[in-house]
Amino acid sequence: MQPRVFAILTALLLGVLGLGSVAVTDWSPAAAGTAPAAVTPGAPATGARPASAGPASATPTGDPAVWTRSTLRNKLMAEMDATDPGIALADLDKITKEKPYTVRFCHPIAHELGHAAVKRFNADFQKVISFPHETCAAGYLHGAVEEMLNASAQPETDLLKLCAPKNSGPCIHGVGHGTMFVVKQDVAKARDLCNKFPSDQNRIRCSEGLFMQLFGPDEEDEQAKANLPADKLAQDPLYPCKDQPALFQSACFFYAPTFFLSSHDYPNHPEVYAEALKWCLNGKGSGGAVDCSRGVGSRTMKYNLDREDWAAEQCATAADGWQRKACAEGLVSYYTVNYTDGGAAGRLCSKITNKEMQGYCRSASGLSGSLD
Repeated sequence: MQPRVFAILTALLLGVLGLGSVAVTDWSPAAAGTAPAAVTPGAPATGARPASAGPASATPTGDPAVWTRSTLRNKLMAEMDATDPGIALADLDKITKEKPYTVRFCHPIAHELGHAAVKRFNADFQKVISFPHETCAAGYLHGAVEEMLNASAQPETDLLKLCAPKNSGPCIHGVGHGTMFVVKQDVAKARDLCNKFPSDQNRIRCSEGLFMQLFGPDEEDEQAKANLPADKLAQDPLYPCKDQPALFQSACFFYAPTFFLSSHDYPNHPEVYAEALKWCLNGKGSGGAVDCSRGVGSRTMKYNLDREDWAAEQCATAADGWQRKACAEGLVSYYTVNYTDGGAAGRLCSKITNKEMQGYCRSASGLSGSLD
């Protein structure tokens, strides 16, 4: 075959093969993989928060995209074991400021850190509290006091020494938590221990911790949960507040909504906050409806710290102005305990769009106290 003819035939053959490859190749763009849905920490303003965040990819730091109580607790306990309580508490403070929804469970986690620190430092209480411990409404301090009293051979005398000489409100509040550990959730016996304090002010502070522990025992404390009189709490509205001495009633009514909300699955039923305000009206006869309504406001803010305006709208559902005002006082009370800077109350009020509720917020802006 002549070279020229061979070249022409070869070119024709390559052209045919090229056209064939174009015809059989799929030139359409490859289908993109379905991107995972973004997980938003705060629930929509009108809906319930997800009960479980589900599997979430880790962030570049190795932390989960959405914290749960268990994942945050495990991280901080491991961190404290590897370093010291100060590092863990600083990280907890940082996380709660970056992810406000974690405030719902930061206080009991801080309790656990306090318990663990007492064991780690062989009950050297001054060493335990030498670390900055204001984060999460002083939960670390409360847990440390609980553990100290629980391990004490003479709690009735040691409770007067633990917080001396300063006897700060948060420390005495922690003693109140500890009394319930000592007496296995027996309210009358815990009250007797609180009465060891010589001043009414410190007895009241102690009662705050006592009733907070009654209505919301630490989730990991199986004994405390077993001793919780759930049947009586379910049957008798505001049990046992109506039967308490006058000095102890206010704190009891204030913390009673904690149990109501938890037993009505508040994370998945946002309507329960408005229902809790109606439930508080059962305390009218014994004068506890105002304190109970303040407690609803406080818990509403604690569990919804990342949506302040929505929390205020729950208070606005109350039928009467006095109850809306009391609920707003509770909002401010918790907000100013969680954010301890001087401008906290002003920031809260500026985020409330309901003019009536904003007014109540402003009138209560000097209210902080030690209630957590």
